[in-house]
Amino acid sequence: MSNITPSKTNFTVGLQYRGILEVLLFSAPITTSCCVLLFINGTMLHILRSKAVFRETACYVLLYNLLFADTIQMVLSQLLYLLAACRIRLTYPVCGFLVMLANLTTGISPLTLVVMSLERYIAVCYPLRHASIITIRNTALAIIIVWAVSSLNVFIRLILLLNFQFEDLESLQMKDFCSNTPLLLGPMSDHYDKAYTWVIFVSAGVAVTCSYIGVMIAATSASTDKASARKVRSTLLLHLIQLGLSLSSTIHDPLVTEISKVLDRVTFLRIYSILYVSMILSPRCLSPLIYGIRDQMIRAILMYHLCCRVKL
Repeated sequence: MSNITPSKTNFTVGLQYRGILEVLLFSAPITTSCCVLLFINGTMLHILRSKAVFRETACYVLLYNLLFADTIQMVLSQLLYLLAACRIRLTYPVCGFLVMLANLTTGISPLTLVVMSLERYIAVCYPLRHASIITIRNTALAIIIVWAVSSLNVFIRLILLLNFQFEDLESLQMKDFCSNTPLLLGPMSDHYDKAYTWVIFVSAGVAVTCSYIGVMIAATSASTDKASARKVRSTLLLHLIQLGLSLSSTIHDPLVTEISKVLDRVTFLRIYSILYVSMILSPRCLSPLIYGIRDQMIRAILMYHLCCRVKL
């Protein structure tokens, strides 16, 4: 027996070392990529607040709101990813606070994309009335409505969560990693989550699609600037893709929860990392790509800051 015990101990230590190595192997590149994206987003947020031309233009104000929500969402998603990768289980109150904050910022993105698409539609289809309709005051009102709708969603989720009989649980310590799915306690919360998700994304998809079709029709008019219409049409198409990727992120948590029940930890971590990058990080990469590279005003200043303020 004395000869078997050390070998079992060495085998267990080896598995633990391999598990730690796997966590570092998959988490380090993803965390590094996320930090790079956060740096780019932070730089763009600084740019959009540092110039008066950006602060006084509606489309850039809306972009700031979108980037701000995406940045917070990225930080929270990365935190939850690291907690899950390290198998750190939180209590229901702590997890609930993080998930509710994530739900708040998640709802901001599709609603802001709708407002941005409508602003571009008006710019092309009603250029003479654009300045009177899309004012800074109206833009600020639209942003307030977006945050109010998303906050109302969080408030309703919180009420449904507080109505659950937590005293029936053995402990407030969660048995699974922190995500939105374990907090859907009861059928009412699950039904509301699905209904809200589909209503928001279907409405947003219809709004962006109609804006895209309207711009296409306006592009055939002789009085429309063809180059401007073509650029706006490409932007709306990218918004539609971004909206689709954001919708795919809503199935991330339930999919991961089901996968974790049938796979071992190492295989689960590999698949979880792939799903996290493709469903969570990818939609948040498009905003800097669409505006940071395609917009000439932002691109010049962004490259200046990213190159340590060295003029190219």
